[in-house]
Amino acid sequence: MSQQALTQVLRQLPLTRDSNVLVGSAAADDAGVFRLDRQRALVQTVDFFTPIVDDPFQYGEIAAANALSDVFAMGGRPLTALNIVGAPDKKLSAKTIATILRGGLSKAREAGCAVIGGHTVRAPEPLYGMAITGVVDPRKMLTNANARPGDVLILTKPLGTGIVTTGIKRNLTSRALSKKTIALMSQLNRVGAEIADRRLAHAATDITGFGLLGHLASMCRASGVSAEIFADRVPAIAAEVFDLIARDCIPGGSRDNFETANKFVDWNNTPLPERILLSDAQTSGGLLMAVDPGESKKVLALLRRHRTPCAAPIGKIVPRRKRLICISQ
Repeated sequence: MSQQALTQVLRQLPLTRDSNVLVGSAAADDAGVFRLDRQRALVQTVDFFTPIVDDPFQYGEIAAANALSDVFAMGGRPLTALNIVGAPDKKLSAKTIATILRGGLSKAREAGCAVIGGHTVRAPEPLYGMAITGVVDPRKMLTNANARPGDVLILTKPLGTGIVTTGIKRNLTSRALSKKTIALMSQLNRVGAEIADRRLAHAATDITGFGLLGHLASMCRASGVSAEIFADRVPAIAAEVFDLIARDCIPGGSRDNFETANKFVDWNNTPLPERILLSDAQTSGGLLMAVDPGESKKVLALLRRHRTPCAAPIGKIVPRRKRLICISQ
């Protein structure tokens, strides 16, 4: 669902009133957090989607990395995972389904997460993902609700996965770009847990289906602030991404994000291709962190040690304005 449509649905539901619910759906955050005691809280999330690449093992890896990312974005460490599988009747062999699950298992193992079961249903098209349970120290957890004016916004993966995967489906992308994008989507965001342990960020979120602007807007609303993005500092996966945009290779989710962003973004003179990139719906995107300027060098150094795909300061948090986000060059 689009961010706007989902918001309308959630407004019709009663709020959960439990003092142990530290983060619920009202915050539009990456995962829910439930306190067990003073030192421990559960982090819970679920994510699944239809295939975005042809190789079933890679599909499983990407889906698992995407689900695990929500826990890392909260500063947590994943403990267990449950597989979620939808399979069309007689269209997917047992071997193919097992290969998808092996891909997911490989990423769960890399994250130190035990896969302990799951559930299958018949579905018109394949679906795969995971429900993840992790743990976090409530005193150190990262949410989208504590960004402060003056904070530097740092991004850990370049943008464009929605555009590229649409290009893959249409046979429009080069082999090199396809390979690079699949590797990006398969990479874990586990650095988020270390950032939280060291208390190096005020707020964080991972960039997924609502795009950079959608997830940043949620951070701004939850924190009572606005943000400024420097468009020329936001990395794309490759220059070829803009060639795909010029060929109208834009997924429906990105178009929805762009329409929604028009309501809260001051674009200034930003060219249309860059507007599309900033709105692009990501799969297993990077972390976006609001970091005190005094800690930014430590964070950038830590990201480089973890070999994150990028460590890009792309903007800053500012006091609340009429428009949530301002784009400048």
